[in-house]
Amino acid sequence: MPSPSTGPRQARARQRAYMIAALPAGGEEQLAELRELLLTAGVATVGALVQRRDTPHPNTYLGPGKLDELKDAIKAADANVVACDDELSPRQERNLEQALGVPVVDRTTVILDIFAAHAHSAEGKLQVELAQLQYNLARMRGLWTHLERLGGGVGTRGPGETQIETDRRLARDRISSLKRKLVHVSANRSVMRAERERTHLPRVALAGYTNAGKSTLLNAMTGAEVGVRDQLFHTLDPTTRLLRAGGRDYLLTDTVGFIRKLPHQLVQAFGATLEETRLADLILHVVDGSAPEDDRLAMMRAVEEVLTEIGADAIPMVVVVGKLDLLDADGRVELRNRHPTAMLVSAVTGEGLEELTLRIEEEFARSLIEVELLIPYSEGAKLAELHALAGDLIRTDTQDGVHVTVRLAPPIAERFAAFATVAGAS
Repeated sequence: MPSPSTGPRQARARQRAYMIAALPAGGEEQLAELRELLLTAGVATVGALVQRRDTPHPNTYLGPGKLDELKDAIKAADANVVACDDELSPRQERNLEQALGVPVVDRTTVILDIFAAHAHSAEGKLQVELAQLQYNLARMRGLWTHLERLGGGVGTRGPGETQIETDRRLARDRISSLKRKLVHVSANRSVMRAERERTHLPRVALAGYTNAGKSTLLNAMTGAEVGVRDQLFHTLDPTTRLLRAGGRDYLLTDTVGFIRKLPHQLVQAFGATLEETRLADLILHVVDGSAPEDDRLAMMRAVEEVLTEIGADAIPMVVVVGKLDLLDADGRVELRNRHPTAMLVSAVTGEGLEELTLRIEEEFARSLIEVELLIPYSEGAKLAELHALAGDLIRTDTQDGVHVTVRLAPPIAERFAAFATVAGAS
């Protein structure tokens, strides 16, 4: 990818990438996602080469024969960079560049480049820098080879090696510093989260593949104005908005999109961001209903794998198939047959959003318990708080105070336990 000193944005477009992949099965169609990633990063694609093999070659990723074929293809297509659909080891990357004579980037490098361009908050920028440093630390060997010829021969410590070690030490120091800063940012986020938890508002997280339509759905359901673009990883920083439904308030959070082969460095670095999903009471798994069936199912599997990796797989989940406005009648029938328990919606036209809101209410209603409270007239603030938290309730004014019958989440019921007259599950 271009260095920070590349300059004007149009310089990026000068990059012409030849895509490669080593796969046990499949052809160039398997590279559609890499092509989208490169497009998002501002890189044109001019060709692709796929080698059928169970595992990539340990030294050069592709076998010797395919490597010769690739060299000719690069020249014919006038490509000036090679993009690999997998994460390369430092050795593979170094050997490929030596053999091909052009820069080689892997999938992780492309994704990190996109994240660096799209990170706007202070936390997001720290997370991206941490992921980049962790990824590049193992790749620093060879950055200072122009100094190695000044060394004193076998068994001596030349300036080249000394510079590499210095560079690595500085990188490790910076990584430690970034981790400390992220702990501080995470602590601040925890304070804000604790304030939200004090109200015990139900938390709903929008999770899904990147560009599945989560931000558009958040805007349609809450009236928010979160930026939306038809671009991978447009949203990196979590956004929380209030959703009012059935007389109750819910917290609806849009989170970073997932992707196939999401680099482990990003899962680690974005731990605080992904924590918003892990701590949710309900996950809405947003799926792009306009995607071809095989792609759609692959995207769903990728999201489920990341949810498992971050420990969110046990949280109740509702599948929401969006972009219904892009489908004809037959396409809708096919979706309903394939996802019989899913909610089918269009955030653009509003179709299905009312039903989705009712579904959210139903999911939370299952955990509510019915309690009877007697709140003295002197505790007007408590009664107002109860109205705000519970929405609908049955109240009767008595001589001793307001008698209330209401369904509450267990944590909220505990807060009003001092006023309880009868309690039990409904």
